Amino acid sequence: MEQSNLPVPLLNVAIVIPIRDDWTSAAELLRLLDQAISSYACTVDVLLVDDGSIQEFPSAQFQSRFVALRSICILHLRRNLGHQRAIAMGLVYVEKNIHCDALIVMDGDGEDTPQGVLELIRTYSGTSAIFAERVRRTESFTFKSFYLLYKALHRMLTGISVRVGNFSILPSRYLGTLVVMSELWNHYAAAVFRSGLPITMTPIPRGHRIAGVSRMNFISLGAHGLSAISVFGDVVGVRLLIASMGGSLIAALGILGIIAIRLLTERTISGWATYAIGLLAIIAIQCITIATSFTFTVLSNRINLNFVPIRDYELFVRDSIEIYRRD
Repeated sequence: MEQSNLPVPLLNVAIVIPIRDDWTSAAELLRLLDQAISSYACTVDVLLVDDGSIQEFPSAQFQSRFVALRSICILHLRRNLGHQRAIAMGLVYVEKNIHCDALIVMDGDGEDTPQGVLELIRTYSGTSAIFAERVRRTESFTFKSFYLLYKALHRMLTGISVRVGNFSILPSRYLGTLVVMSELWNHYAAAVFRSGLPITMTPIPRGHRIAGVSRMNFISLGAHGLSAISVFGDVVGVRLLIASMGGSLIAALGILGIIAIRLLTERTISGWATYAIGLLAIIAIQCITIATSFTFTVLSNRINLNFVPIRDYELFVRDSIEIYRRD
């Protein structure tokens, strides 16, 4: 059978990178990225989402002779929204303004590596979103310990294991679904998983920061983790509702058991039954109150239309500037 000599189709890729003052790392990352993917049949349009940076943008650092990078655009937000919401704004911008076959979301500090981008592009088939599954982490022992605790909590509350971050590639046609999801406003990766779109994973090691120090601390990481859990708010609510009802049922059975022991046996300590029944009654009432609260919370969240990225996007965008285009 003769092999086809048809050329490999050129893949048009858009890359969304949220940035807050980390311009030195981003500039070096783009140079390394261009070198890593220059031999691959693709063109790349980069969108830097300026998430309320205080430092002045050093445009001269981004004027290199790129081979694979076709354009670099910077999207200025009116205020600092946070990493996840900056990604949401970037996805809406790509949906509205950039024609591409695939979209990559990555960090701009170097921990998402150019070699990892090349691996995602090589693995990409156009049939599913592909997330980088971390096979090696470089954080401290304390961070890893708390991260394992968070993973266990996330699994218990949502039924989904935490195995990925934001580093991913997905078909551009998925954007039409994501940009109308309120969940995207809170957490990008969780919103993709919640969308029900096909997802696969590929192992990619985490890199090291190119320059500067991370702004992340345990408070911001905790908020980030809660944002991911909030995407599955109705699932969490139902699970806690079941747990609360189970707790109230156990308390009620305990009360019945104490009454039976008190009435049917003589081996009792004076007054213990009253105290035990009172304590279990308080527990049962609290569980029922919690269950009722979760019920109304879940129902109200299902009927309310919250923030919709593609509808409310313009509120947070100041302007967009193209800072590089290859001739």
